[in-house]
Amino acid sequence: MSFLSPCILPLVPGYLGFVSGLTDPAEPKNRKRVLTGVALFILGFGAVFTLYGAAFGAIGSWLIRWQDPLMRVLGLLVILMGLVLLGRFSWLQQTRKFQLPGRGGLSGAPMLGIVFGLGWTPCMGPTLSAVLSLSVTAGSAWRGALLAFVYCLGLGIPFVLVALGLNWVSKTLTLIRKHIRAVNIGGAIMLIGLGILMVTGLWVQWIYQLQNLAGTFLMPV
Repeated sequence: MSFLSPCILPLVPGYLGFVSGLTDPAEPKNRKRVLTGVALFILGFGAVFTLYGAAFGAIGSWLIRWQDPLMRVLGLLVILMGLVLLGRFSWLQQTRKFQLPGRGGLSGAPMLGIVFGLGWTPCMGPTLSAVLSLSVTAGSAWRGALLAFVYCLGLGIPFVLVALGLNWVSKTLTLIRKHIRAVNIGGAIMLIGLGILMVTGLWVQWIYQLQNLAGTFLMPV
């Protein structure tokens, strides 16, 4: 959902051109350089978001004694972010643009990733807020970092697929652009559903049941 946000999907060609330093990143002969640039770019924002998750998880460890009310309040926040994704609260729909830092190319790719993680956070707010809310309720810096790391995989893998120049990826993105409203509605429903589970306490019960179920498995060796 973050990849499909208006500050990422329409600008993907620009990102690829900047991190590779090439005017035509779609050229097959340039694929290796583009992939390297994308990997460094992902490393940059991955470090930022993973630190975010660890920090929010650490905060959650201090607030673990109030886990139940905290979970319910954060659930309301996730529901609010779902409504934002639906297009509600226009004052949260504003975007801001600023110039990309420094010169493009492989040397600038990690810095772009860091600036991307710090500066584009409001644009990716709905999905990222849900992840960081779960990081707080995890009550552990390690768990928070893990949640954020997995989020980074979800955000970074589409960049890698685009950089590979796969035809089916281009066709899929074209189709998504045509139906972006339906995609946003689907993502919003998921966030609102998650928020409701958190508010009602069902999310915690489900997690505990999964933990108990995992404890019943025996390793064959």
